[in-house]
Amino acid sequence: MSEELRWLSTRELAAKIAAKEISAREALSDHLSRIDSVNPTINAVVTRDDEAALVRAGAADEAVARGEPIGPLHGVPMTHKDTHDTAGLRTTWGSPIMADRVPDTDSLIISRLKAAGVNTTGKTNVPEFAAGSHTFNPVFGTTVNPYDTSKSASGSSGGVGAVLAAGIQASGDGSDMGGSLRSPASFNNVVGFRPSNGRIPHTLPGNPFTWLAQSGFMARTVSDVALTMSATAGPERGGPRSIGEPGSVFDLPEFSLEAEAEPDLHGVTIGFSPDLDGLLPVESEVHEIVAGTANVFSSLGAGVVDSIPNLGDADEVFNVRRALDFLYSWGPLLEKHPDQIKDSVVWNIEMGLKLTGAEVASADRARARLHGEIERFFGKHDLLVLTTCQVLPFDATIEYPTEINGVGLENYLDWMRALCLISATGCPAISVPAGFSKSGLPVGVQLVAKPGADVDLLRMAHAFEAATQVHRRHPQLSASMP
Repeated sequence: MSEELRWLSTRELAAKIAAKEISAREALSDHLSRIDSVNPTINAVVTRDDEAALVRAGAADEAVARGEPIGPLHGVPMTHKDTHDTAGLRTTWGSPIMADRVPDTDSLIISRLKAAGVNTTGKTNVPEFAAGSHTFNPVFGTTVNPYDTSKSASGSSGGVGAVLAAGIQASGDGSDMGGSLRSPASFNNVVGFRPSNGRIPHTLPGNPFTWLAQSGFMARTVSDVALTMSATAGPERGGPRSIGEPGSVFDLPEFSLEAEAEPDLHGVTIGFSPDLDGLLPVESEVHEIVAGTANVFSSLGAGVVDSIPNLGDADEVFNVRRALDFLYSWGPLLEKHPDQIKDSVVWNIEMGLKLTGAEVASADRARARLHGEIERFFGKHDLLVLTTCQVLPFDATIEYPTEINGVGLENYLDWMRALCLISATGCPAISVPAGFSKSGLPVGVQLVAKPGADVDLLRMAHAFEAATQVHRRHPQLSASMP
């Protein structure tokens, strides 16, 4: 049963539970057994809730037996990112300050997953305060890459990426400010989707008006991303930036288990540049793999051109907004615990404290110009394609890369600039597996669509995935593991 279940998609597993081909108890048993087997090696799951999950699995099976109405994710076991509040289950943000914090309520994305039938089993590792795209912290240590356990799983949703790649589960929730869904997707050969602002709304007790960070999903397939979005997207009272469309807009025939249509991108115009016309330093193997995807898109009928938007304002927009968001979220903790927060987080908070009114106004003007440029570009193009990560998965013992191709980097964000620039635009973006380096390390390609075009973006990503099948290459963990 274990080998049969391990690489099922979430959509397949949920269908088998609903059809009584697999029980929720069996699905949970396999899930927990896989954690027992591989987690000592990858260190991705940091909190577990086995006993309560077993009770919930039994209740899920009883509901199916009685013929009760069930949700689209009924009985599916899932760990959650340790930045998303889970009622009654520890949520630490990887911080010693919050190591024993147990929230009373669920984050919106978690409450909607539970309403869809998900069986919560634990939490996955994150960088301290989700800062930086390498998953390590002083509470739980470092999460490593299932494809090469000497390498980083990236972050901040690195624990999620690792559990997907390792066969623990097929999809999981995460969040993305500067690439925290897309970067670990690239490093772990899975899919990472950053939705448009308002698809999964921001609500109290957080900042309901923030826009740079987004909750979203990672999965081993684009179809599973669509499934989880269908269960969690949609407007929310108290979410002032909600998009009015319901999650059901993601329920499309091409994502179903019965879909048989050949991938097709005829009529799609793609602006293509792995390094944004030299704006980004990109490692040679990454550049080569991403450049090679142009042939895939062309073979699917898309028109591929070297036109790209001018993202000259994106750095200012991202840096100022991130600094303000860090100040909003963690400034009070810095006042109380100045010696218990890592330097990179302190740096971002202090950047927010130092901002002047003139600098904030300048960033707002830059954002307006950037919005106009995005409108112009997507008035003529359907998709922008570039690299996801500028580097291959790096040594897990370092905090972050300090140079690319001999070019020195100024701070812990510079190596992920391909992601930060896109975050600043407000566009939905997705990383899809694109290939492997000569040493067997995954590389993703980043697809970007205009704000609000989330469903179209998933359709195009699904066509690319179907044509390449790169996502089917799984890691070979220790031979002693089942």
